[in-house]
Amino acid sequence: MSPLVGVGIGIAGVGIGLGLIGNGALQGMARQPEAIGKLQVQMLIALAFVELMGFLTVFATSGFK
Repeated sequence: MSPLVGVGIGIAGVGIGLGLIGNGALQGMARQPEAIGKLQVQMLIALAFVELMGFLTVFATSGFK
């Protein structure tokens, strides 16, 4: 199996994760508008971790041929 298939699967997982985080944060903000500040900070931290996993996937598999 080509390593590019693994990268593609990993990046698809990152996209799904980002969508789920955004969906959850927006639903939480709609339900509790007074907690928008806290939810935004937590959402941004979670988005950063998911993006980090995407970058690590790309960089970890870039050495394979």
